[in-house]
This record gives sequence, structure tokens and C-alpha cells, in this order.
Amino acid sequence: MAKDKTPADAPTLRPTSWAVLGLLSFGSELSGYDLKKWADWSLRFFYWAPSYSQIYSELRNLEAHGFATSRVVSTNDVKSKRLYAITPAGTDAVATWANESPVEPAVLKHGVMLRMWLGHLADPDKLQSVLTEHRDQSEKMRIRAIADAEGASEEAGWAYPELVLRWSEMYYESERDRANWMLENISRLGSDKSSAGKARRKKPEPRTPDELRKHED
Repeated sequence: MAKDKTPADAPTLRPTSWAVLGLLSFGSELSGYDLKKWADWSLRFFYWAPSYSQIYSELRNLEAHGFATSRVVSTNDVKSKRLYAITPAGTDAVATWANESPVEPAVLKHGVMLRMWLGHLADPDKLQSVLTEHRDQSEKMRIRAIADAEGASEEAGWAYPELVLRWSEMYYESERDRANWMLENISRLGSDKSSAGKARRKKPEPRTPDELRKHED
């Protein structure tokens, strides 16, 4: 009887490698161009918006591990392109990773919120402009996620990507609504530029981590 696979059986790959291998797992031979389109269509809503150079770097890495193969084909007797496909070993590896890897906390790196956090140094009008742009971008992403989820619903093999795209729609709706909430609060807090100037002149004294933890106890 074969032993059960564990995460230790799989090599240590970057998360982006697993993402590219996951795209190949849907069963088609894909070019780097195809993978870029598929990533922009699906992965970018919740994980990754890759460049072509990133994609090709990950593909070379996957080939080196024996998880993908490639072949060059000619199109219209003029231009050739390289197509990539997942190997059985690659299918086993990505399945093991999807089933057995530990659940890690989501890491949020929110550039707009970092700028809001530094609001005591910023012009309130500029903060509102940044938040408004972020809100509008979130709404555009929400609408695009709806459209892509509808496209996924037409393909039987994309049931789970459709589910994630529906989640993405709800995520960007929430992001839009939180931006509106912050805009309302900024209007109350800092519409008076003289108040912002006073805040810059009188900065709060920083507290140590130990002092902050006392308030949590």
C-alpha cells in the first residue's frame, strides 16, 4: 500500500509557482500569453497579477522540477510558440499542496491604508482624492469579477473558480463600502486644513509595545 502524501513530499516552491501549476492543471496546453490572460481573468482578483517575465520564470522552474513540459509548435507556417502542459508528477504535487498545506493567515498589504495611517502628515483633500480613486477602482473590479464569474459559469470545469470569483465580487463590494465609510469619517475629522496643520505641529507621543499591550489586558 502506497503511503499517503504529505506536504513534506512536495518540493519547496514559491506560492507563485503553485499558482502557475494550478493554471496548467485545468487540462489544456497553454502558452505564456495564455497563462497571462488566464491569470488576469481569474487570479488577479484575489492573489496575483503576474508579468510575463514572472510567468516564464515560474514555468522554467516547474520544468526543472519535472512538473511541466513544453513543446514548440508552428502557427500559420510563420510564427512558432511554446506550449506548456502539466505532467502527472505536477498534478500530484499541486493536488498534495492544495489538500495538505497548512492554512496560513491572509497577508494584507494595503498601500492606500498605509497612506491613511499617515494621515496626520497628509493634506485631507489629498487623502479624500486617494480614497475616492480607490473606491472607484474597487467598484470596477467588482463589476469585472461579476462578468468573469458569469463567463466561468458557462464552463463545467470552472465551478470552483466561479465560486472564488463570486467571493471576489463580495470582497470588492466590501472594499468599496469601507472606502465610502472612511471618506465620511475623513470629512468629519480633517476637512479643516488648519486642524491638520495643528496635528502636524503637535504629534502624539509614541507608546512602547509594552504600554500598548497593557490596554489589551
